[in-house]
Amino acid sequence: MLKQLTVLIVLFALTYKVQATECGKVTIADMDWDSATFVANVDSFILQHGFGCETELVPSETIVAAKSILLQGKPDIIPEMWRNALKGGLEYGIEQDKIKFVGKVLYEGGLEGFWVPAYMVEKEPSLATMAGVKQHSYLFKRPDLGNTQPFFSCAPGWRCQNAVTNLFKALDLKQAGFELTPTDEITGLSGSIAHVYAKKLPWIGYYWSPTAVLGNYKMVRVEFNSDVNREYFQECIEKKYCKNPRVTMFPPRAVDTIVTLKFSQRAPAAMMYLSARSFSNQDMNNLMAWKVNHNVDGKQTMVEFLTHYESIWTQWVSPPVANKIRSALTNL
Repeated sequence: MLKQLTVLIVLFALTYKVQATECGKVTIADMDWDSATFVANVDSFILQHGFGCETELVPSETIVAAKSILLQGKPDIIPEMWRNALKGGLEYGIEQDKIKFVGKVLYEGGLEGFWVPAYMVEKEPSLATMAGVKQHSYLFKRPDLGNTQPFFSCAPGWRCQNAVTNLFKALDLKQAGFELTPTDEITGLSGSIAHVYAKKLPWIGYYWSPTAVLGNYKMVRVEFNSDVNREYFQECIEKKYCKNPRVTMFPPRAVDTIVTLKFSQRAPAAMMYLSARSFSNQDMNNLMAWKVNHNVDGKQTMVEFLTHYESIWTQWVSPPVANKIRSALTNL
């Protein structure tokens, strides 16, 4: 038995050594938003110190990274890609055996919806549903805004504008006394939440996750008590002209990791890690809030995560790899 165990340990060590060698140099897209640069730094650190890869972070953004991986086969990894951003091009890349989707960055998907502050739901639990919101719409009157009932929407020109407008109509929110109130920019929408939270004022409107805002301010996503009809949402609700819109919840947005086919074939151990690596929206919200509140970069947020969220990332790797990562952390 002892002899068999010794053989297994030796085989594992040899296999790991071969896989680390096969991993070689790895380029990773370091995208220009908070969650993406954080995930890129996590992948870089774990692949380098846990799997022996020679990693390089390449500054990029969605369109540039997608074109580069499809046309030039670089970078090897795009850690966070919102699939709806370039759906046709990404599907073409898969059909042509250029890229692969591997793992979900957010296992729930990116979440959009209509939200209310948690302190309002604590006082009136029915506000967690749209039926309760309409029944108690008077609770949303804003004395600081002339006793109006604003429903905060995204800025004109944003992708979400059509969906919010059509669902506002489908849910008969105007009849309930709400006024659709577009915000000028992202700071207007997030700023309106920060403002009401400080004074415990009412608020209802569109927002999305993961974001630092939802990490800093506890909000509840309102249930419409309807199914999620992804096809109808895409074919009508998201369109500017949607005749007689029907109610459907926002479908989750697929947020995936993309790799080149060549990388997937040469680095099986790294692929196993990337397939397992996934976050909840709440954890990502909290990490993004920490990043913003401490005014730090993706690398420092990565250190915070690996140091204080060990119960999460150790599920993605084997015990020997986890030990290598812990050792590397102590040397930072």
